[in-house]
Amino acid sequence: MAWRQMISLNRASLQTHSSSLSGFARFSSKSNPYAVKVGIPEFLNGVGKGVETHVEKLESEIGDFQTFLVTRTFKLKKLGLPCKHRKLILKYAHKYRLGLWRPRAEAMKS
Repeated sequence: MAWRQMISLNRASLQTHSSSLSGFARFSSKSNPYAVKVGIPEFLNGVGKGVETHVEKLESEIGDFQTFLVTRTFKLKKLGLPCKHRKLILKYAHKYRLGLWRPRAEAMKS
């Protein structure tokens, strides 16, 4: 009899606990939609360190931002990007895909 009471109490506490877990949805690891539209120029300007000099080349050859995010190092090498810039682009693209980094929104100049 005592076992049945313990099991029923345990089930009841699990049911109330699982309903309270729904409040944690706002703390999920998925990032919220970003207010500023991010494209290749905004991304490269956010990375900085001289990478923004390759905006025209990357936009003409790759075009789409989603394709840019999954571009491999060999394709970037074929486009003539130096090693340091390839490493920076790939590092920040990986962080962007995980939602750990976003390019800063430029302040509006008045």
